[in-house]
Amino acid sequence: MNKKVWIVMLGLLLLVGCSKKESETSEAQPAAAAPAPSPIDPTTVASISGSVKLDGATPKPTKIDMSQDPACKGTNTAETIVADNGELANVFVYVKDGLGDRTFAVPTEPATIDQQGCKYHPHVLGVMAGQNIEIKNDDPTTHNIHPTPQSNREWNESQPPQTAPIEKNFAREEIMLPVKCNQHPWMKMYINVVKNPFYAVTGPDGKYEIKGLPPGDYTIAFVQEKLGEQDQKVTLAAKDSKTVDQTFKE
Repeated sequence: MNKKVWIVMLGLLLLVGCSKKESETSEAQPAAAAPAPSPIDPTTVASISGSVKLDGATPKPTKIDMSQDPACKGTNTAETIVADNGELANVFVYVKDGLGDRTFAVPTEPATIDQQGCKYHPHVLGVMAGQNIEIKNDDPTTHNIHPTPQSNREWNESQPPQTAPIEKNFAREEIMLPVKCNQHPWMKMYINVVKNPFYAVTGPDGKYEIKGLPPGDYTIAFVQEKLGEQDQKVTLAAKDSKTVDQTFKE
């Protein structure tokens, strides 16, 4: 073999070797594992509970005209402010500050949103960032689920009746993320995405409870879709059980 051919072959071998190295180093690396949940001593955990009230006359529920779709049935009233004898429902309550750099495991069980009577159930939902949300359609009509977030990815998906649930999640914290239905403009709800499991939504009696908190100094936020946000500071010692009430004015 003459010298020129040998040099060409050597050059090709070197080129193949370099290309292989480059491809190996450029392969996608596995995603970093999520940080392990911060340990909490179960013998020291505390809790808060309380009631959220409306100060002032409860506004009359706005009637909703659902006649554009004969398949829609149910209570034809808006849920902007729901209060019974001053007890305010659908208020999202969560630990806004005080947990520091603690991390928490994302629940493996999905949260659920149902569409029934051409309304979203529940009207206000809390989930952790990354937690799956299972969206069902129990109506005999097609819905169109359309969240309009500020910090998360927007999406818009139709769901005909008797089809499999849609599963989605939101990666970033966002409070009172609106969800609408393009097919039925009166359909509205709010998803609250947080980084910790310490949250609740007030029921028809205006009550809430948050358990399992490590001792510490916290800011508790109360958020209502129309009346806004109010915060309270609370200090919890080991095994504390404190009442934290809140009042909104109409």
